[in-house]
Amino acid sequence: MDKLTVVLGDYPHAQPLLDGDVAIDGYPVEPVEVTPVIGAYRRMIRDLEFDVCELAPVSYLMARQEGIALTAVPVFLNRRFHHGDVQCAAHSGIRVPRDLEGRRVGVRAYSVSTGVWVRGVLREEYGVDIDRITWVVDDDDHVAGRVPANVERVTDGRSLGDLLRAGEIDAALTGNAGTGRAGAPRAGWTAAAEAEAESDDSPYPLFPEAGTLAVDHYLRTGVYPLHSLVAVRSELVERDPHLATRLYAAFADSKRRHLAARPAWSAVPRLARQGQQIGGDPVPYGIEANAPSLNAMVRFAKEQGLLDPESPADLPSLFAAGDYPDA
Repeated sequence: MDKLTVVLGDYPHAQPLLDGDVAIDGYPVEPVEVTPVIGAYRRMIRDLEFDVCELAPVSYLMARQEGIALTAVPVFLNRRFHHGDVQCAAHSGIRVPRDLEGRRVGVRAYSVSTGVWVRGVLREEYGVDIDRITWVVDDDDHVAGRVPANVERVTDGRSLGDLLRAGEIDAALTGNAGTGRAGAPRAGWTAAAEAEAESDDSPYPLFPEAGTLAVDHYLRTGVYPLHSLVAVRSELVERDPHLATRLYAAFADSKRRHLAARPAWSAVPRLARQGQQIGGDPVPYGIEANAPSLNAMVRFAKEQGLLDPESPADLPSLFAAGDYPDA
């Protein structure tokens, strides 16, 4: 192998690796740009198009369950809290989480990470019967075949933002998981207008004090929602059993170099804010440091029918064999 094709989102803490300032021992890196990077997830899962690729964690677990030849290293480049990601239609009358039962809620695709985390929190923290919600989607899952009966597909080409503002869905997730985009993740992915001037017809948040609730949830549970991991074609790890360890070490070194220049995470204001909320590194790597989040992710994915009940839950088995000190 004379090079590794690598696809990542725009993360300053991974840029030293992509720029060649940090080496993966024995492997030159050939960066491949895919915009939006979510479009690469589908290409990696369906075609194994790249050597190394950022993936949504639940999609990775679903792909492994389907026998797709992928493995991963416990590098989690992106994290988010989600209490602020549910917006309600202006005249929906929704005031508390259980008001969502019997309603129609928009999400880009059923298995998107934000959807998994939001449904898990609604069910576990607030007693919401998520099976009594109709989940309205306007895009495909990266791994097909796990959509439950209470999922409805938009067929007229309108975006979730359009449906929410028209009151044809009662609530929706925001950002790339819902109203913050329109269409499938491909070049020219269009952003929907979420930052319109407030009016009587504007959507409103399910949780007005979302930041406080998110920190409270983290302090009680240790769960800090994962939004990406680094996947590798299994063939490469089988050929070189040391590759996973080398890859992990390179990502850890890349993050250290970024922090040496920007110790306050000021290059990424959202991560700087999240670091203050959790009182530490906003993107910790490793299995042990992320055990509460990994366990919750697997549990939620099983409860929501995305993983089989008997699928492995032993955390080291989810990743390639390697040396992964917390970093």
